[in-house]
Amino acid sequence: MSRLLLHICCAPCAIYPVETLRAEGVELMGYFYPHNIHPYTECLRRRETLEGYAEAIGLRVIYERGFDLTGFLRRAAFRESHRCLPCYHDRLRSAALVARRGRFDAFSTTLLYSRFQKHDDIREIGESVSKATGVPFHYADFRAGWDRGVAESRRMGLYRQQYCGCIYSERERYYRDGPAVNSAARNNGSAASEPEAD
Repeated sequence: MSRLLLHICCAPCAIYPVETLRAEGVELMGYFYPHNIHPYTECLRRRETLEGYAEAIGLRVIYERGFDLTGFLRRAAFRESHRCLPCYHDRLRSAALVARRGRFDAFSTTLLYSRFQKHDDIREIGESVSKATGVPFHYADFRAGWDRGVAESRRMGLYRQQYCGCIYSERERYYRDGPAVNSAARNNGSAASEPEAD
């Protein structure tokens, strides 16, 4: 494997995977998929953060066009409790198709860095997408670098989001105990904790 397309959910989650893969001699290009990040202003903030980070480390990134909120909601409707699985599939399939068009040797994802994601499901879906598209899926457990990535993202002053991406995860992050409790929590600064998923 020499050329790999790396799906990047956000800049902080890219730090350790990019460092690791480059150290292994892999030629990397990033890929940003926006349709699962809500609201649109949040999507823009994550993209802008990634653009700054990518420029700082000399990483080229392909940015998926558009913002298909409607499509995402249609796929998640009536399966909200299992919404992560079709979301993983959408992101990995899109990355694989871009990798195939660009003749990359493999594709992977920074979702494998997060302690909050479902690694077995990501791996299974990645391998399934690989079979369907003919592009190898590179699985690596990047969770060992979690603390390194957190520390480096803070050193660089990168924006660190507080929820995975979709509007459902935003609700779970901020509305979990009801508006009164969360209002008090925000006043105490507890909303500035670690990101919950990415």
